[in-house]
Amino acid sequence: MKFLLIMHMNPQVWDGLTEEQRQEVFDGHGAFMATTTKSGEMLGTVALADPSQSAVVRVQGGMPAVTDGPYAEAKEYLGGYYLVECDSKERALELAALIPDASVPGLGIEVRPVVFASTTEG
Repeated sequence: MKFLLIMHMNPQVWDGLTEEQRQEVFDGHGAFMATTTKSGEMLGTVALADPSQSAVVRVQGGMPAVTDGPYAEAKEYLGGYYLVECDSKERALELAALIPDASVPGLGIEVRPVVFASTTEG
């Protein structure tokens, strides 16, 4: 089964961490990636830029309208994700608990089953 382990970012929480705590989070991601790569459960990962660097495209009357910034104003936003394949939801929850963000008060990891995926790779 494939699962998306979704990391939500809250700038207020992140800004409240010391530089040492932030480094622990970064180092923890390296350890998580090494563990899940070695076990064969890691399929991929993506880290996203700050929402201030995004644009939203909406087609109105057949014409695209582009606006700067995030899709919605929110205190939390999608920061990135890991795509894993494991035997059960229980295992996916175990893996999510290994992601360092899960240990930061005010943050957490959303675990969502993948029901369809496609790739351009052969």
